[in-house]
This record gives sequence, C-alpha cells and structure tokens, in this order.
Amino acid sequence: MKILLLGGSSFLGRAFACEALSRGHEVTTFNRGRSHADPPGVEAVRGERDSAEDLARLVGGRHWDAVVDTSAQQPAQAALSARLLREHAGHYTFVSSVHAFADWPARVITEDSPLHPCPADTPPDQPFSTALKAGCERAVQEYFGAGRTLILNSGLLIGPYENGGRLPWWLERMARGGPVLAPGDPERAMQVIDVRDFAAFGVDVLAAGHTGRYLTTAPAGNVTFGEFLATCREVVGEPAGGRPRAELVWVPDGPLLAEGPDSVQPWLELPLWAPAGPEFAGVWLADTTRAQSAGLRCRPFAETARDTWAWLQQRGPAEDTDADGRKGRKGAPHLQGIVPAKEQRLLAALT
Repeated sequence: MKILLLGGSSFLGRAFACEALSRGHEVTTFNRGRSHADPPGVEAVRGERDSAEDLARLVGGRHWDAVVDTSAQQPAQAALSARLLREHAGHYTFVSSVHAFADWPARVITEDSPLHPCPADTPPDQPFSTALKAGCERAVQEYFGAGRTLILNSGLLIGPYENGGRLPWWLERMARGGPVLAPGDPERAMQVIDVRDFAAFGVDVLAAGHTGRYLTTAPAGNVTFGEFLATCREVVGEPAGGRPRAELVWVPDGPLLAEGPDSVQPWLELPLWAPAGPEFAGVWLADTTRAQSAGLRCRPFAETARDTWAWLQQRGPAEDTDADGRKGRKGAPHLQGIVPAKEQRLLAALT
C-alpha cells in the first residue's frame, strides 16, 4: 500500500511509520521536520499542516491508498486536511483519544459512549481542551466521508520515543535511587498500551479497510500500579555513582490530596496516579472488546519498560531541566513529575 502519514517523526507517528515500512508498504510523511528525524526509508515531505498551500503542494498529482493522521489537535486542522485529501486517498485513519468521550475518566466508556459536543467547524487556534479531539473526529468524517474513515481512540500510550514523559519519568526517578514516593493503592488496576502494539493494530485494520471506531488500548487490568512501579525499579537496577537503590514508599491517596502547600496534583506531579474516587472511576476501565475481537494484541509491560529504559540510555539528556532538576519537553507548559524537594518533604512528613 501507499500510506501518507500526517506527522510520522515522533512517538506514535514514528511507530506507525516503522510498522508500515516493516511490512513493505510505501510511506510518505508530512511534517515540519523540526522535532525529530523521520525514520529511514520514508519519503519525507516538509510543510505546515495548517497551510492550505503546503497541503496542496503535497497532494498535487498524487494518490495514496490510505492516510494516517496522528497529529491533528484542532478541528480546523483536521477539516483542512480531510477536504484536500478526499480526492487523493481512499481511506482516512484518524488517531483520536479517550479524551474525546464526554464520560471519560469518570465512567466506563465503549465505542458508543457520547462524545464531547465540539463541532467540526470549530474556529482555529482554540485553547487546549479535551473536547477538541471530538471536533477533529467530526471534521474528518464530515469532509472525508464517514464511510471511508476509521477512528482509533487511543488510551494511555507508552514505550520507546515517548514524548509524554510518564513512563520515562518513573524510570529516571528510579535511576536516581533512594526512597521513592509511591502514591495510592499498589493494587489499582491500570490500562496502558505500548505504542508499537497500537501501531501494529492500526496498520492491521487500515490494510483490511475497516471503518467506524475502535477503542484502542490494553485490556483493563493488564498491569497494576504496584507492578508498574516495581517493574520500573527492577528494569533500572542499581543506580550509578554508588547511590542507594530505589525503595518504593507507598502513601495512601488521602494524605497526598489533603489541602495545603504540599497537596499533590494527580496525574501530573506523580505521573499516572489516579486516586480512587468518582472523578477517576473509569480511567482504567475502557471497554476494548471490539478491538480485541479485531486482533489487538498487547505485549507484557515488562518488555515495554525494558525497551523504553534502553532507549532512554541511548537518547541521553535530551530534555530541558528546570531549577529543581525536573525534566520536561521543550516548550511544554507543564513538566511531569514532582519537585524533588517536595517529594522529600512529603516522605518525611507522611512516613
């Protein structure tokens, strides 16, 4: 097949490109060429996806069997690409998110759960909102055609080249050693999917010509939070420089959420920590029955952790660091992970 990837150089787009290339497909990537190098073997076309002129130059005289859009964040972006590509491609796969569903993370969701009420013609340059993904979905279906469109609602993606900083943060925290603040219940079931498994499933259903929607994440309970952190600790092993090995110190949700200067923000300060309660009641319970029936398979978390740690060691310190030593993506408004001094205060006070 001839496949066009809108994106294609970082994390999910890269995983799609590598998976498609490994199966002998011809892959064209369209991106600005600023964040990461494209995988070897693709035809890389440079341009801004917000630019009608750049997209017109891309599609001029060309036709692809399928488009995979991993990069649209605004409905106006999705609408522009869908309008310009509808005569130049036979199939459009749009990678959306569980964020598109109005009930997530408070309730269990299925493919038939209601979406946020964000219209396809939402004006460009909207401030960030989880509802925007729902508008992107509507734009692709409206302008490209629902009968030729596949929506993949991703769950929490992890793995090599991760740019969300969640699994990498925990691995790098374990590598610093010493007491590690482990929040909440170690038996809390999670639902995380390796980006390579997501891409493999995406290429499978794309090649088969599937349309409609798949909730695409690992089966609920594929790992517990305790197993997740213990595996990160095991994969990292002994810290360098003679520092003590990481020791998990579990602290219940309540004290961490108590009001005050050392209250901890779930998910952001301690990545993937979703406290028990109505707000996060369905966060790790998305129903993936339909995707599993269509062939979705997920590798053990330990394999993902090992491969991600190997990539981190090869990558080196490629992220910006703030004054407290935390790492985050360049230009990101927030950094993943708790400030070390705050973590130490909490450990001293609560254990």
